[in-house]
Amino acid sequence: MGSLPHPHIVEDCQGILQLYSDGSITRSDINLRSLFNNNPPNDDDDVAASSVLFKDCLYHKPHHLRLRLYKPKNLPSSLPVLLFLHGGGFCVGSRTWPNFHNCCLRLSSALRAVVVSPDYRLAPEHRLPAAIDDALAALEWVRAQATSENPEPWLGGGAVDFGKVFVLGDSSGGNIAHHLAVRFGSGFGDLEPVRVRGFVLMAPFFGGCAKTKSEAEGPPEPLLNLEILDRFWRLSIPVGETADHPFANPFGPRSPNLEPVMLDPILAIVGGREVLKDRVEDYARRLKEMGKKIEYVEFEGQHHGFFINEPYSDTANRVLQLLTSFMDMNSN
Repeated sequence: MGSLPHPHIVEDCQGILQLYSDGSITRSDINLRSLFNNNPPNDDDDVAASSVLFKDCLYHKPHHLRLRLYKPKNLPSSLPVLLFLHGGGFCVGSRTWPNFHNCCLRLSSALRAVVVSPDYRLAPEHRLPAAIDDALAALEWVRAQATSENPEPWLGGGAVDFGKVFVLGDSSGGNIAHHLAVRFGSGFGDLEPVRVRGFVLMAPFFGGCAKTKSEAEGPPEPLLNLEILDRFWRLSIPVGETADHPFANPFGPRSPNLEPVMLDPILAIVGGREVLKDRVEDYARRLKEMGKKIEYVEFEGQHHGFFINEPYSDTANRVLQLLTSFMDMNSN
């Protein structure tokens, strides 16, 4: 009787996530720095860290999910709330990763906001819509603080303005932000007294079976190429589906018609040299043609993750100015 074949790797996400032929999965942060360009702390990080407090909270007990809160020091009460949804192709990433953590420090300090940065369940163990459902659960946790007699101290007692909540998603987090916008715009759920005022999609991770020009002809980026994008979709959408699934393609053959959906204001940001650029531009153009309130901003010469990985660059400062204007404009 022959021995069973030894399991072999069938999908490898830069060594961080490996899927084996027997269905088993290993995760490791050993190649994290090389994949996401987590720069060592610098003077700017120290300044932000000294001006912002942070701590972790359990927000979903059944799934053991935690979020990280960020609060500027020595600022008046009634601060806006920013829900930050990290990227990672739905398959990798965490609130604790240095690039996401440093980015949230910067966002809290520069925008004078309380930032809520939740983890969500990752694929392929938990395929979509798990991540979308968890992001909604994080917002429901925020609502629970608004109505609780014993809320999280950083959110209670008038510390924040629950009527000024914004959602910012990076990459796959931007995809999640889109789906939240559609759910709310379709009348799904009631978050009162929480009021989401707008959505910021930073290079949202959208897909489709037909490749765009920037996907098919654009040079590979330091963080992304077509092979990686396709791998993330294979691992994250329901088994047997394609990249035209509604979770991936907002304008696919089975995607909901967005024409009648009352979408809150959207700010879509992308780098001019991103593989995803054409998809983001097409997304913004289509929504604008439907009469939706959306602003599209392209940063020439920038690659994927240009703000998340370098939140103190000159370009990042311009992004923060955009975010400030967007939040101010949509706060009333």
